[in-house]
Amino acid sequence: MDVDLALLADAATIDTAGKLNILGIFDHLSTATLPAQHPHMVLILRFSSSVQEIGPHKVTITLRDPRGAEAMHIDGEMHLGPGPGVVGEGIKVPHVLHLDGLVFATAGRYAFDVRVDGEHHVSVPLTVSGPPRAEA
Repeated sequence: MDVDLALLADAATIDTAGKLNILGIFDHLSTATLPAQHPHMVLILRFSSSVQEIGPHKVTITLRDPRGAEAMHIDGEMHLGPGPGVVGEGIKVPHVLHLDGLVFATAGRYAFDVRVDGEHHVSVPLTVSGPPRAEA
């Protein structure tokens, strides 16, 4: 299995035909104060697999702060099966994860690490810029 699309955006939907609609792709947030709470963002992932991989798969998403410490953790399970996402002999499954009220304690580079069945597949970077430092 692969993750062939991974990004952050302001909003996204998946229509009844399985088409992914994305609004406001970003990888950088600027804030006047720290810590900062971001009201809403979506993590968009598209999983790509062969029909041989039909069945349940464990998905883990971990947000790492600039020091590499875990800032957020989500565990879930995805069930792949034949359906509208089947293309030829492959399966493409879009997923939109709504993230409300995430708090970013410090400025720096964050990353959403995505694992499927324990194997790391992708890191989605997010840079947070805080207020300018006062010079002494």
